[in-house]
Amino acid sequence: MLSYASPIILIILYVFFSIKQINQYERGVKFRLGKYVGIMEPGWKIVFPLFEGFKRVDIRVKAVDVPDQEAMTRDNVSVRINAVIYYKISQAEKSVIEVENYYYAMSQLAQTTMRNIIGEVTLDELLTQREFLANKIQQITDKASDPWGITVKDVSLKDIILPEEMKRVIAKQAEAEREKRAVIIKAEGEVMASQNMAQAARTLSSAHGALHLKTLQSIKDLSSDQSNTIVFAVPLEILRAFERFGQTETKAG
Repeated sequence: MLSYASPIILIILYVFFSIKQINQYERGVKFRLGKYVGIMEPGWKIVFPLFEGFKRVDIRVKAVDVPDQEAMTRDNVSVRINAVIYYKISQAEKSVIEVENYYYAMSQLAQTTMRNIIGEVTLDELLTQREFLANKIQQITDKASDPWGITVKDVSLKDIILPEEMKRVIAKQAEAEREKRAVIIKAEGEVMASQNMAQAARTLSSAHGALHLKTLQSIKDLSSDQSNTIVFAVPLEILRAFERFGQTETKAG
């Protein structure tokens, strides 16, 4: 009986160790005698040892932190930039057969692409068009990684580090721009004020007695404060009227 039981036990153990579990977020790339035979979906699968093998592939979205890369912009400014690239395995068999280590390959691809893109733009474009440049990096890396069965979901530029001297230059430029804007606004205000004053002068001169009323109103406003000293300028017409009155009195006498 032992002689019959031993083969049965060995067969049971062989089948037991042949059962493999594939999780929902995984796919199994199955090989038979070294040749690719298909994809193993989630669940319990039979993989016969010695004859068959498989490679687990995680199909969840992965994030690769691209380390700081030093590059030269088109206008010869040295910058350091880092990014995060998000990708997902879309074809598990290609990620195993076509590339040795897809994680390392994606990191290197992202670094190279990022340096190339930075070299094509100026510093101003790099600082003001980050989203556009990130989309461009995504398109290039997605196309290059397509033969590996990888889809690039998103690329985000995290930090752009400038040299200290360039930071000072940008700060001075921004200060000069603010001063320029302040001068322009002040000049525009003075132009508007002069136009309003000219319009007011035309209105006062066209209305009979308006200038005298304005003078009396100004005197009234000033007299409300006892600390003010008012020097009243008598209109020339009144002085001439007194002069004519004096001449008339002299002739009558």
